[in-house]
Amino acid sequence: MKTKILDAVIIGTGFAGLCAAIHLQKRKKTFQMIEKEAGVGGVWRVNTYPGAQCDVPSHLYSFSFEPKPDWSRTFGLQSEILEYLEHCEKKYNLTPHILFNTAVNKANWLDEMALWKVETNQGDIFYSKTLFLASGGLSQISMPDIKGIESFEGKLFHSAQWDHSVSLRNKKVGVIGSAASAIQIIPAIAPIVNHLTVFQRTPSWIVPKDDRAYTELEKTLFTLFPLLQEISREMIYWSLEWRAMGFVYFPEIMKLYENKVKEYIKSKVKDPILVEKVTPNYTLGCKRVLLSNDYYDAIQRPNVTLETSGIEEITPKGVLLKDGKRIDLDIIVAATGFKVAQGLIPFEVTGRNGITLEETWKEGPEAYLGTVIKNFPNLFMIVGPNTGLGHSSMIYMMEAQVDYAMKALDYLDKHKLYSIEVKSTVQDIYNAELQQKLTGTVWNKGGCSSWYKLPNGKNTTLWPGFTFEFKNLLSKFNPSDYIGDKSLKKQELEEQTIKV
Repeated sequence: MKTKILDAVIIGTGFAGLCAAIHLQKRKKTFQMIEKEAGVGGVWRVNTYPGAQCDVPSHLYSFSFEPKPDWSRTFGLQSEILEYLEHCEKKYNLTPHILFNTAVNKANWLDEMALWKVETNQGDIFYSKTLFLASGGLSQISMPDIKGIESFEGKLFHSAQWDHSVSLRNKKVGVIGSAASAIQIIPAIAPIVNHLTVFQRTPSWIVPKDDRAYTELEKTLFTLFPLLQEISREMIYWSLEWRAMGFVYFPEIMKLYENKVKEYIKSKVKDPILVEKVTPNYTLGCKRVLLSNDYYDAIQRPNVTLETSGIEEITPKGVLLKDGKRIDLDIIVAATGFKVAQGLIPFEVTGRNGITLEETWKEGPEAYLGTVIKNFPNLFMIVGPNTGLGHSSMIYMMEAQVDYAMKALDYLDKHKLYSIEVKSTVQDIYNAELQQKLTGTVWNKGGCSSWYKLPNGKNTTLWPGFTFEFKNLLSKFNPSDYIGDKSLKKQELEEQTIKV
């Protein structure tokens, strides 16, 4: 039996995967998308916790080529972002290309055939010229490593795996964590629970969120005059982009803004003891800066308690704190984020000469331009190492990476190459310079530990610069950075079929 060789396999159907698919489709490439969930959306499908909302303005947190003039709010709600992604799936007729409820078991590069072999948990096998890893940085949850967590007799779940069959009404609920997802969950559930205990390890810098509903007039104008929305998008982009000055180039700027945020905290929180508890002792920006208008109000409700002494262990009935206090709970929510810095891929990826991605990244994830990896030919990772942002929209970065991958594919086709692989020296020099630049940023100098970094302190998550700098770097495909391969031992590729 023979099976057709695909131009590409795309793993994941969030923003990154859909973006890659749309661009491949425009080039009339053949491709297969593989998605472990029941539908598209990625992080915006699985994160259905109460209060889930984006912290990047809607007009910027969407594809540049697919504007949505009728966003309901300046910051999109989870349900609306998911609807947008489902709209993109349908508009570009991607559904026939997607295998849902299917996980990848492994992806192997076949040297002798210059092909990727992708195997799924459903027994499917796909052969493709290129592989797009688009599973995203927020796909592997991080559960807290706390003694006794398995012994809890109530309901315990991660915020990204919200159990909607469990009612929180009039229950004693504990939320572990006080960062990005927690500050959205806590205000949403505080009014309905009997009592809410927030277990804070480290306070976060929280600033006001300029969020409001768009008027019907605004939505109509954006629809009738697309240029207005384009102008709005540009204004949002530049209003956020300047923040890179403080994060990357002049961290001392953050200290000036920090004083204003401290005044804001004091204006919102009336109890001086609580003010002290929620005010960080590290530089603003060292960890992710959070946006909320109602978190401080929520933790001052009479049925909410903020605990900062630390969890000693989880017991069958609740939590034992380090100060000896016992707290009985019915439900525990782990709002403890994701494993991002490790660059974990939830399946085996094997490159040239049997080298696995896990082995390659044992000292921490690295890539060239956050997109291609030495010893892994014809592989493109969207939202790869050091492409994360602390100040703007990841969609901007994703589009730059996909555009770069398309240029690489055009080069492959034009020169009739079977594979291209970034040179080891090119990737090494790029990452050495990138890490050197990171040493002067607020993320490294701000006096905190964060999910941006590995335990050894290496920052493998964030891009140290303006987003337009990243886009400019990826605006041109430089063949001298790569090794091109025209040799092939077998001829099935020429026939576009392979025996299986």
